[in-house]
Amino acid sequence: MRLINRAKLLWSYLLRRERVPALPVEYIVETTAKCNLYCPMCPRETHPQPKEDMNDAVFDALIKGAARTGEHMMLIGLGEPLLDPKIFDRIEYCERHGISTLLSTNGVLLDEVTAEKLLSTPLAHITLSFDGASKESFEVYRKGAKFDRVRDNFVRFSTLKHQKNAKIQIVVQMIRMQNNAHEVQEFKRFWTAVPGVDQVRIKEDETNVLQPEAARTGAGSRVCHYLWRGPVYVKHDGRVFPCCQSYMLDGEPIGRLPEQSLDQINNSGEMRRLRRLHAEGRAGEIDMCARCCVAIPHPLLVAGSLVLHGKWVRRVVPVIERLVYGAKLPRRMLAAPRDTLVQIERE
Repeated sequence: MRLINRAKLLWSYLLRRERVPALPVEYIVETTAKCNLYCPMCPRETHPQPKEDMNDAVFDALIKGAARTGEHMMLIGLGEPLLDPKIFDRIEYCERHGISTLLSTNGVLLDEVTAEKLLSTPLAHITLSFDGASKESFEVYRKGAKFDRVRDNFVRFSTLKHQKNAKIQIVVQMIRMQNNAHEVQEFKRFWTAVPGVDQVRIKEDETNVLQPEAARTGAGSRVCHYLWRGPVYVKHDGRVFPCCQSYMLDGEPIGRLPEQSLDQINNSGEMRRLRRLHAEGRAGEIDMCARCCVAIPHPLLVAGSLVLHGKWVRRVVPVIERLVYGAKLPRRMLAAPRDTLVQIERE
């Protein structure tokens, strides 16, 4: 069923179909809106969030609706996933429905007990967010977190993964900003030496909360693949947006769970309108798209991401990034090449 679903998505994307007889392969799922830190670059600072978790009715409707077609659930959003008391159950629930899961954490709660528990789940991928190579820069951007404590948590987690020979993929990520840009090389040097770390990513700030007037990519000539393959963004309260940037840029939701099914949401009037404008080359008329700063891959890469199962896409994407940023592939493969990623080769 997943192969057929991807074939329908690919056909719809290539033909720029307004109505799609398939469902997205990826979802960003905000299982909690709670957070334990203040980060000045986070959209939470412009979009205040309630201290609430996603209820079972919303989560069940999502997983059951995507059970035959979904390939990845990124259990992240504008909250810290480890504050969700049901996060381990949700990972298991997705796995029972054949859907792999991904997390991103600030690491404050990733103590030894939590690390052991997380490594015992079928979690496929985790991003360890660590914005700096020094106490001075890190604590500017992660207010409420202690540099040494979080670094120790991440090192212990990665080392445990290595010792247990766990299959989980670990990415350590730093968002490059004014106060930590000079630390990129030291960041790479430290984390590439930690056992269990698979990738080190240096990412540009795509929210521009700190620099609202900064140049944005904006909607260019390329059709945004998010509108066909996902990931769509499911807020903790059940509202569904065409992508995470849509919510941050004050776009309209395309539907709501569990009042509507995923099929109804994916072909709602708003979703069809967005696809139509992109297909007609009029994406710039959509305010959120005109202000978006996320890179849009070349159509060949999008097509390739729908030929392969999501679990393989996750492994291939870093290779493509390295080739593009290493000048071995033309930069036009990414509309706005803004990330660098180091792949760690292990014996």
